[in-house]
Amino acid sequence: MRQLVLLAVFFLPLFALAQINGRVINERREGIPFASVTIKNASGGVSTDSTGAFSINHNQQFPLTLQVTSVGFRKQDFVVRNSNTNDVTILLEALFVRDTVVITSRRRRELLQDVPIPISVVSGAQIDESGSFNVNRVKEFVPSVQLYSSNPRNTGLNIRGLGSPFGLTNDGLDPGVGFYVDGVYFARPAATTLDFIDIERIEVLRGPQGTLFGKNTTSGAFNITTKKPTFKPGATFETSFGNYGFVQAKASVTGPLSRKLAGRLSFSGTQRDGVIENIRTLKNINDINNLGLRAQLLYTPSEKTSIILAADNSRQRPDGYAQVVAGVVPTQRPAYRQFNAIIADLGYRLPSTNAFDRKVDHDSPWNSGNDLGGASLNADIKVGPGTLTATTAWRYWKWDPSNDRDFTGLQSLAKSNNYSKQSQWSQEVRYAGDFSNRLSGVVGLYGISQEVQSDPVTLEEAGTATWRFQQSSTSPLWQTPGLFEGFGIRTRQSIKSISAAAFANLDWEIAKGLHVLPGIRFNYDEKDVVYDRQTYGGLDTATYIGSAADKATLQGFKNSVYSNQAYTAKADERNFTYQLTVAYRPGRHVNAFATYATSFKPIGVNVAGLPTVNGQPALNLAVIEPEDVRHYEIGVKTNPTDNLTFNITYHNSDIKNYQANVQSPELGVNRGYLANAEEVNVNGLEVDANLRAGSHFSFYGALAYTDAKYVKFTNAPLPLEETGLTENGVQKAFKDISGGVLPGISKWAGSFGGEFSTQAPFFGDIRRFFVALEGFSRSSFSSSPSPSAYLNIDGYTLLNARVGYKATKGLSAFVWVRNLFDKDYYEQLLPAGGNAGHYAGVLGDPRTYGVTLRYALN
Repeated sequence: MRQLVLLAVFFLPLFALAQINGRVINERREGIPFASVTIKNASGGVSTDSTGAFSINHNQQFPLTLQVTSVGFRKQDFVVRNSNTNDVTILLEALFVRDTVVITSRRRRELLQDVPIPISVVSGAQIDESGSFNVNRVKEFVPSVQLYSSNPRNTGLNIRGLGSPFGLTNDGLDPGVGFYVDGVYFARPAATTLDFIDIERIEVLRGPQGTLFGKNTTSGAFNITTKKPTFKPGATFETSFGNYGFVQAKASVTGPLSRKLAGRLSFSGTQRDGVIENIRTLKNINDINNLGLRAQLLYTPSEKTSIILAADNSRQRPDGYAQVVAGVVPTQRPAYRQFNAIIADLGYRLPSTNAFDRKVDHDSPWNSGNDLGGASLNADIKVGPGTLTATTAWRYWKWDPSNDRDFTGLQSLAKSNNYSKQSQWSQEVRYAGDFSNRLSGVVGLYGISQEVQSDPVTLEEAGTATWRFQQSSTSPLWQTPGLFEGFGIRTRQSIKSISAAAFANLDWEIAKGLHVLPGIRFNYDEKDVVYDRQTYGGLDTATYIGSAADKATLQGFKNSVYSNQAYTAKADERNFTYQLTVAYRPGRHVNAFATYATSFKPIGVNVAGLPTVNGQPALNLAVIEPEDVRHYEIGVKTNPTDNLTFNITYHNSDIKNYQANVQSPELGVNRGYLANAEEVNVNGLEVDANLRAGSHFSFYGALAYTDAKYVKFTNAPLPLEETGLTENGVQKAFKDISGGVLPGISKWAGSFGGEFSTQAPFFGDIRRFFVALEGFSRSSFSSSPSPSAYLNIDGYTLLNARVGYKATKGLSAFVWVRNLFDKDYYEQLLPAGGNAGHYAGVLGDPRTYGVTLRYALN
């Protein structure tokens, strides 16, 4: 027995496993997550957690060598000389200043400059410090991005001028810009107006990306990554105060719940008083009233498996988004049908003829109840050389609005309330990784099912002044008491859609530095539409005391404003698209690439009413053709020095059957309807640069030149000033605008900024004192689907500044100002329903300023 014990004591060290614990950090002593830690000449290894910590078991004799690698850092060997060393700190050196930006756009961690795609990255710190708490503000960092929003529902997000048609949103179209949060596709554009919650970074990919992402994206993608739960306790608390009663509070708490379970809870709330005065109600409207909550659980049953359950809910309850009359256009209608003549007959005057007096007298309330949320389950499992990812998600959206669509204190329109709701289920399964030292890629399957419908009906109702705005003859019967009061339409509408896809994208280094990147996508889309619009109220012409001719005339007047309309439509589409990129990187300083890509935007269906032809709905417009995109781009990413990046890209897109939103003078389709333009071309040049000058100064700049035009659009709507145009006695409804410019796109747009920072004492601690200035500029652009002599927005430049102290841990404090010089500018111009000649503007925010306090525990 004694001999057995002696043998066990002698041999046990040979079989026992020892453990080395440590942390991998960068030059700012921040933990580096997902770094690879292995023991030289041994199999296996581990990855650091979200704080950079690791534990690795071994049975080797000392001394031994730890080999640590991470994307964006130099490989580091660390020698552990004896068993007494059990808590090591390993510092990794960044390769280049700008190359430390790590992205996951291609579903694997890569350096920004290594990826042959034009990508702009906005970090979470940049978002927090600049007060860019939603997409409308982030667009000022990326000049190729356009976002237009007359309210959360009527929001369009475009890249290079493509993605969504300009104007009011039609639920029958799919966005061309994919909006993803932690791999989950958000189908409703209203998501872009909500406050960001705990963002780590935003990657903006320009150009078609259908071979990388689940939902097809014809013009680009917003790939948003939030901060994840960590096993190291941490918390951040932030509050901001500013003029116009601005108050914003943010909080985030994270930490372990057990050895394998961690959680994160994040909150954001924003309030601000209105910046437009309603002199009728004596209220300031267009305020901000946002709340958002996000919760996450991280479960790591093993080193190779990570599962995240996430849920979020955001809501908006503003008295907004009111638009202000910005001008009056003389139309081609008779003199008595001009706006100024109409309001003179009604004894009405606008509260101001200068929109930037910010005064309205609207009689219908502006409410924009916007709720959006959902839950997702994401699993990442390391299998072989890559990662298998499965993402299941459910999301919902609810829209509870009230609008004053005539933009005046008159009741030309008493109600315009498009109550809507949406729900979606999506599933994505993909495998991505480095399959060998020369081959990497992603392959996946994706499916989404969603329904958008009225909740339960949409309402639109005429008012006391409708007779005068709609009067199309001099007949005294237009003034018949009660003709239009309470006359309206209730609409039940629904779109059920299914989209499924298989996609793959590879990166094959066929020779040193020379990469070929093919990608393919198979897509299936199906849409099923039900539309039922019924009139109600107004004068009962059947019981009206008058002649049969008068009764018929009065009913004709009513039918010219609103009429019953019902139709169903069903369509499906299958398509195959592909892309091919060739990239050459001879060294670390240059990465040149050329891409050719095809893409499809699914079939569109009209669910906002159809225009009438000879009194009958134009049913041929119920379904419109899918967009067919042919795209190419050539670009170069460079690092001339370790502290400078300079990138340039030329792009060209030819789109056949471009899906346009057409404004109609008919009140029954006052939100517009969909139509195909035969051909559109968009081409341009993009330049972006970043420079770090020494240890105190950093600068960035981005410039976009975009030339966008209708190559052929022969059946386009008339611009506002041509409403009522006749030719040989026949009234025209359409015109040929071939060669005209696309709306919403500036020829020139640019972003620029710089920061000076240095260490300085702050409340007894050393912090980073900084002064930052940022700017955004764009040239003039059209705000009309058909080029107009009036609906054009002048170019403008905005400057933002901030100064204060910041730190990754402890207290940060700074003051900020946005729109430093209080520039008056429009974001959008919109004709009023009925095309009487007046149009309204979506006003940009005036100068705002305040202070932000942040405290971080980690």
